[in-house]
Amino acid sequence: MTRPAAVALPEHLTKRAAATSTRIAEALRQPPHLDPSEDRGPASPRWRGQSLSKGAAGVAILHGLRARAGLTGPEVVHGWLAAATREPLSAGNGAGLWYGATALAFALREAAPSHYRPAVRQLDEAVTTLVRTRLAAVHARIDAAARPALSEYDLVRGLTGLGAYQLKHTPGSPQLRQILEYLVRLTQPVPARDEPGGDAPGWWTSDTPSGTAPDATESGHIDLGMAHGITGPLALLGLAARAGVTVSGHREAIDRIATWLETWRQHGPGGAWWPERVGLAELRTGRCHQDEPRRPSWCYGTPGIARALQLAGAATGDRARQERAEQALADCLADPRQLAWLTDPAMCHGWAGVFTTTWHAAADARTDTLADHLPHLLHQLLARAPEIPPADEPIGLIEGSAGIAAALHLATTGTGGWETCLLIN
Repeated sequence: MTRPAAVALPEHLTKRAAATSTRIAEALRQPPHLDPSEDRGPASPRWRGQSLSKGAAGVAILHGLRARAGLTGPEVVHGWLAAATREPLSAGNGAGLWYGATALAFALREAAPSHYRPAVRQLDEAVTTLVRTRLAAVHARIDAAARPALSEYDLVRGLTGLGAYQLKHTPGSPQLRQILEYLVRLTQPVPARDEPGGDAPGWWTSDTPSGTAPDATESGHIDLGMAHGITGPLALLGLAARAGVTVSGHREAIDRIATWLETWRQHGPGGAWWPERVGLAELRTGRCHQDEPRRPSWCYGTPGIARALQLAGAATGDRARQERAEQALADCLADPRQLAWLTDPAMCHGWAGVFTTTWHAAADARTDTLADHLPHLLHQLLARAPEIPPADEPIGLIEGSAGIAAALHLATTGTGGWETCLLIN
């Protein structure tokens, strides 16, 4: 098998992508005005500024991409970065890669890499303190033979996300190695005395996922998603190994997670797919209760899981694992029943995320099969991308219009880099 030399797209699609990306970006040129008398409570939209997902920090990254391409001026970038700091930055329990001090540090480095260096240094100190506090807590938790919360290790708020920031911007940091050492420990069995006992892997959680009946997961569960589940740690371990940053037990941890995910891979008429979660009854019987694949999104579906397994296979030299992952993604992209679940153009749940994930997977793939799907994915994204972002829709990078424009910018220019906050590159 030969590895494709590059990802290429038809010119008529890239021209449309460039025009649509520009229209969206121009509609997001000015940060929204905030009324000084507006509610400042925890649920107030005022606090979204420091969010990569829904706020100004994410929009600044889009404009930073465009500024480097000569498509906009630095004043637009700086205006959005200023909007991201209107309220005091969070560095507490709710903070993580997508929100708070780490999110702003990521945005500053991505959107304006040659500016704000004193501010970045201060933010990095806050990130260092946050990581130190979290690491102390998680090792105490493991020592006590207790189960983790999803937010302990996930990409959005947990140590996986903080590790993703450091891998991208401070790969020589001792704390990155400490996070990787924690993830290795996370993959080891917990001698817990709770319901699953020793049958559950170390990432089994007692959390009740949002949107599910409490009795469905009252004894705990495993989340398989990239955003909140064990796929995120696998992707970080794979990306770190690819970058030459490894710790003792690193390869074994990759294999433990990847083997577990492969055990829960399901097979249907449209190819391989994964459930969103595994509960106690499923764990005990080895049988999945979800009877068909659901939305093939980056955050919970086959694209994110397959990309993480591809990275795991490539990082460890396991060609068979890499090729199985690439085939699972290709089958998903060829299955109209799975693609019909996608109704959202955005990055997290929709077409922008599927396109961007497939772009990076195709660049690393051992054949051209994934690249062959990109024109169709781009066509579908363009068909759903807004001409003008609706005023009541999120504006951010991961759940909003900025992410759609960033995906189209990638299709047009082949440049990104910010996708580390999704752990797909």
